[in-house]
Amino acid sequence: MLDIKFVRENPDAVDEAMANRQTSWDREAFFALDAERRGVIVEVEELQAKRNATSKEIGQLMKAGDKSAAEAAKASVREINDRVQGLNARRTELETQLNDFMAHLPNIPCEATPVGKDETENPERRRWGVPRDFAAEGFEPKAHWDLGTDLGILDFDRGSKLAGARFTVLAGAGALLDRALENFFLNTHIARGFKEFIPPVIVNREIMYGTGQLPKFEDDAYHTGEDQFLIPTAEVALTNLHAGEVLDAKELPLRYTAGTPCFREEAGSAGRDTRGIIRQHQFTKVEMVKFAKPEESDDELESMVAEAEFILQQLGLPYRVISLCTGDLGFSARQTYDIEVWLPSYNAYKEISSCSNCGDFQARRAQIKYRDPEHFKGSRFVHTLNGSGLPTGRTMAAVMENYQNPDGTITVPEVLRPYMGGMEVIGA
Repeated sequence: MLDIKFVRENPDAVDEAMANRQTSWDREAFFALDAERRGVIVEVEELQAKRNATSKEIGQLMKAGDKSAAEAAKASVREINDRVQGLNARRTELETQLNDFMAHLPNIPCEATPVGKDETENPERRRWGVPRDFAAEGFEPKAHWDLGTDLGILDFDRGSKLAGARFTVLAGAGALLDRALENFFLNTHIARGFKEFIPPVIVNREIMYGTGQLPKFEDDAYHTGEDQFLIPTAEVALTNLHAGEVLDAKELPLRYTAGTPCFREEAGSAGRDTRGIIRQHQFTKVEMVKFAKPEESDDELESMVAEAEFILQQLGLPYRVISLCTGDLGFSARQTYDIEVWLPSYNAYKEISSCSNCGDFQARRAQIKYRDPEHFKGSRFVHTLNGSGLPTGRTMAAVMENYQNPDGTITVPEVLRPYMGGMEVIGA
């Protein structure tokens, strides 16, 4: 959530930010709500001061024996109380409306975020690795959905039978490969300074609100019917571990990781990546979350991207890093890098990780602050960051397609073999 004071004092900056994001905001509605709310607050304070003064007069009048004037003063106090009660009710209404208004405003992009209208204007930052030349090897590569079906490790028909479209059953070496990837990701992050958690995959409404999934993206979430939700990513749970807390500056930055099932309705994605395991309703993902001081968060974003890149490098998967422009930036982010892995079936790079610096946007919603008495009084909001490190499904698809052999088998990357009982090749 944006700082209401910043919005009030910098409406032109908000205009520019929303325009760069290819959206808009109702400036007049904001100032009308804010002005009335502030007016109500001032009037209540004035009435309370008048009530206090009148209450003191009552005692003096009673002592002076002026009962008639004392009764009139009491009536005045009752009228003031009624007026204050009505104004407080109106203030509550206005604050609810204003909070709802602010909850729908996306984060303001930072200066490092390139200005652009949509994903076609996302600049590429770098590439690693060279896509395999299957033609030079004399065979046509298969898509992972065909490879998986032929090897009996991906069962789309049974997934559909059990739960409907965009659900898949992983079998045998497919299940083992998925588990190996998750353990490899987690062990790598832990060895490099991240603390592992296993959070609940069902969270309350205020937890989803805290990271910006609600109210804007409620249609994309799985609702359990108890005003709780299945998490779309472990970011939701990990970030809210410190909701309502004040952290010690000496502990920052905090680096957390978790591997969890993730659930997404994928509303609005009809017709996109309908084949295979690229876009599923249920998938496993290892997430990275950081809490950092504002002056350190940009560096922490760069190191988070490097962490996800390191995983892909260990797997030997070609990828590229792009910087999301303002028109493609996520709701809660001020800056985002996407990492896209090479997928032969698409003859293109496809997103496999998204790493974002949210600034104090989520921390303001979830009330996560830090205290640094050596540098300032009181407390300030931390900066939160999140990134995929990585999803097992998309990584599995990339491994299957990039490591396939002419006979339809799949070579297991060396770093995964210890996690797969020494298995070197996945065969039928």
